[in-house]
Amino acid sequence: MQSLFRFDARETSLRREVLGGVVTFLTMSYIVFVNPAILSSAGLPFDAVAVATALAAAGFTIIMGLATNLPFALASGLGINAVVAFDIILGRRVSPDVGMACIVLEGAVAVVLVLAGLREAVVRAVPSSLKLAIGVGIGLFITLVGLRDGGIVVNDAATGIALGDLTSGPALIALAGILVALGLSAAGVRGSILLGIGTSTVLGLIFGVLDGPSAVARWPTSDDFSTIGDGLSSSALGDALTWTLVPVIFSLFMTDFFDTVGTAYAVTSAGGLLDEEGEIPKVRNLLLVDSLAAAGGGAMGVSSVTTYVESGAGVAEGARTGFASVVTGLLFALTIFFVPLIAVVGQGVAVSKDTTIHPAIAPALVMVGYLMIQLVQGIDWEQPEDAVPAFLVIIGIPLTFSISAGIGLGVFGYVVVMIARRRASEIHWIMWGLVPLFAAFFASDWLGAHVF
Repeated sequence: MQSLFRFDARETSLRREVLGGVVTFLTMSYIVFVNPAILSSAGLPFDAVAVATALAAAGFTIIMGLATNLPFALASGLGINAVVAFDIILGRRVSPDVGMACIVLEGAVAVVLVLAGLREAVVRAVPSSLKLAIGVGIGLFITLVGLRDGGIVVNDAATGIALGDLTSGPALIALAGILVALGLSAAGVRGSILLGIGTSTVLGLIFGVLDGPSAVARWPTSDDFSTIGDGLSSSALGDALTWTLVPVIFSLFMTDFFDTVGTAYAVTSAGGLLDEEGEIPKVRNLLLVDSLAAAGGGAMGVSSVTTYVESGAGVAEGARTGFASVVTGLLFALTIFFVPLIAVVGQGVAVSKDTTIHPAIAPALVMVGYLMIQLVQGIDWEQPEDAVPAFLVIIGIPLTFSISAGIGLGVFGYVVVMIARRRASEIHWIMWGLVPLFAAFFASDWLGAHVF
């Protein structure tokens, strides 16, 4: 243990690492409830996604701990899973297999760039304002999904969306969970997201909005592994490589890639784990595992698996080595036996003939949106080169219900403003390359009808 994880060199102990691993698991375990609920809305089987989510989180978290000796945990990314479910599968009317194939290809692109040492070029090519705006836009996107899943916001034929019936049972338990989560977060209580989910679930059971579990635990069945491998089929991969979906794959890569870099720096800095040059130790290994995890998540049918900023909760408890990740991974592995309890939290509630919502997970989605929107303060709103593309991305993602469309609007806005400011020579060639790519994306229906 000492030779593998170097407890003494990191000034830590076995007890502190175990405690840190447990805390990290508790703060991010909400994904085991939320991911199946979101993806099942797009037609994937709830129980199978729950089991695969836990297995993917367990496997890649342990691999990360062993490969980097850093206390990072990974799981299906909240935000990207909503994009896969609502933007790609439902919005573009493709099968779940094709949606997961997009994730496999996104992860494969990331792996190639890491192995080729090109990650720095991609990071430098995209303006920081766009990187931040993508996070803010996705935060608003997730918040909208959460408010709709809580019955707080509903579809409206006249206005598009409107305020729901806040006196209904689902809306009341969702609101209660959201307020508890926000209040606990403001008070500095760790695990506020999980406690918010717990509040909504308990109230839902008490007042009959949610049905109780059929059992506490059970052994997984063969059906619980049915999503694994579907995104790797040749037909799914072929259907993902279209004019419509290639920009989506790129935008998923951008989101995944920059989120990982930002998370890694934030957590290692908080734990005093940066090296003498102020860099993340074994950063190549970290990025490689994260990229492989993205592709692996698609292969397992659980959306992109990515490094979680909640790892910082374990670091705050004293975790300094990869052994904390091993502990977190083992705890995720145990959750595959508790699918009946997971199903209670993520169960759908029919509110009309064609509408089913998931009120108990609404607090998690709204809370993550709240945390992500704080990135907006890093954007320089005094400079048009930053402000205009950031504005277009931030409004474009939630209002079009498409992360790709929002990023495309931001790319066009950036290029136009840079030309107008006589700074066209400063535009990176990668950004120029995105212009025809997103033009084809916006014109995909016309191209499909008249060209292909």
